[in-house]
Amino acid sequence: QVQVVESGGGLVQAGGSLRLSCAASGSIFTVDTMGWYRQTPGKQREMVATITRSGRTNYADSVKTRFTISRDGAKNTVYLQMNSLKPEDTAIYYCNVRDLRKVDFWGQGTQVSVSS
Repeated sequence: QVQVVESGGGLVQAGGSLRLSCAASGSIFTVDTMGWYRQTPGKQREMVATITRSGRTNYADSVKTRFTISRDGAKNTVYLQMNSLKPEDTAIYYCNVRDLRKVDFWGQGTQVSVSS
């Protein structure tokens, strides 16, 4: 059994910052890539940022200059520092953990709301 738990969401004014955290635990095979995705009602879930075991990062163009992803490999934890938040960043943010077998595990999601 694998647990993926996110934390750190909330309500913030435009221009503000939030830091999301995600920890994977349980009977998890070696973790490969960890990442953050987001979804709004009526839209498909989209990739926000990912980070590999070697530390290679990938960002959506819309967040590239504002968000930073990092991880603690020893703790199977990934973080997303979100700065200069915009109302269009409002969404449910989901943590994804992919192991070396390419099996995906998802968290339950955390709400991020940005007011204008």
